[in-house]
Amino acid sequence: MSATRSRTKPTTVSLAAAEAVIAAAKEKAEEIGQPMNIAVVDAGARLVAFARMDGAIMASIDISQRKAFTAMMLKLPTHALAEVTQPGQPLYGLEHTNGGLVTFAGGVPLIGRGGEPVGAIGVSAGSVEQDQEVAEAGAAAFG
Repeated sequence: MSATRSRTKPTTVSLAAAEAVIAAAKEKAEEIGQPMNIAVVDAGARLVAFARMDGAIMASIDISQRKAFTAMMLKLPTHALAEVTQPGQPLYGLEHTNGGLVTFAGGVPLIGRGGEPVGAIGVSAGSVEQDQEVAEAGAAAFG
């Protein structure tokens, strides 16, 4: 990333930015043929925008929002938690804290100016791989 590009990154997640993230995620979901639930949160992990594509399963509404919450609160992609939260691992049981975290792929921080997370996207309704692919497409559209 060039220095010029990083200076143009936002410092907050506006509604317009959240809608752009959702639009990019929806485009990727349509490309792979998997309707998704897509949530975008701000730096306080509060919902800014949400979309449930036609045909996306309802159980994933909550999961998508929790993925975004988890990614923002921990300031890392949710897939980074998968291995360390398994039985016998150092963070086993983490998903039971903070009202319920998600420890598998589909949550990605939105990186703002200065390289720090200022929000996150959470995607759910497909396979773990599909959720991650769509979340990454949405995150790439931020800023």
